[in-house]
Amino acid sequence: MKKLLLLITIAFLFTACSTTALINTQNQLPSTDNTTNISLFELNNYTDTPRAGMRATNLVEGILLARGYKLNTHLNQKVDSLEDAQNSAQEERSKYFLIGGISEWRYKTGIDGEPAVSLQLSLYRTQDAKLIWSATGSDSDWGNGSIGSTAQKLIEQMMNK
Repeated sequence: MKKLLLLITIAFLFTACSTTALINTQNQLPSTDNTTNISLFELNNYTDTPRAGMRATNLVEGILLARGYKLNTHLNQKVDSLEDAQNSAQEERSKYFLIGGISEWRYKTGIDGEPAVSLQLSLYRTQDAKLIWSATGSDSDWGNGSIGSTAQKLIEQMMNK
């Protein structure tokens, strides 16, 4: 009986753990120096959660600032195309611009209501709109976790790869 209870407990722990999936380009984010200026645009919200794009953009902003990047932040400016973002970044004389989207930002249904987040980020060189770095990731966490902490952990992992 004890062995059965132990096996059930172990099975539960492995199935209830958080999961993360990441895909990155081979390139790293550019190093931070006095010329590394990034125009950051609000991430497109492809979810049913209001303002998920703004929430995730705010987390991206905080992480980039903590890493020493200089930012021109456009939390209320959605861009319709790569060209729109490039033009705005050129006007600000930013070396790079970052765009992306949120495809999941919710608490799963069920007894625990685990947070689940999926997002995509792309960094382009302003001069020629060449893709410099890109990452796509998704993560879920325990029922006592929050969407914000799950998203922050995921974004940090995406930027470290």
